[in-house]
Amino acid sequence: VTLQVYAITREWPKEELYGLTSQARRAAVSVEANLAEGKSRTGRTEFGHFVSMAAGSAAELDCELQIARDIGYIDEDRHAAVSSRLKEVRRMLSALRSSLTPIA
Repeated sequence: VTLQVYAITREWPKEELYGLTSQARRAAVSVEANLAEGKSRTGRTEFGHFVSMAAGSAAELDCELQIARDIGYIDEDRHAAVSSRLKEVRRMLSALRSSLTPIA
């Protein structure tokens, strides 16, 4: 997803470089970075916290891609392609988060 976001955002208007382009790229990278950082932590609870942050970044990216589609920066086909992959990432993050949550 991150590679797709970088490819897509290269085509966005230059005036968005420090706006929507930067936000979308940072959110995409944040998903992976939070997983990497969380995995380096010692406990399941800490890892779960970082998985939750990764899920939040994925939700943020989804919103930014929808905005980009709505204002005409991404056509419907490219949006559908990246959104489909992002949806799968979000499902995996949800499953991972569930597996780390202690059963009460």
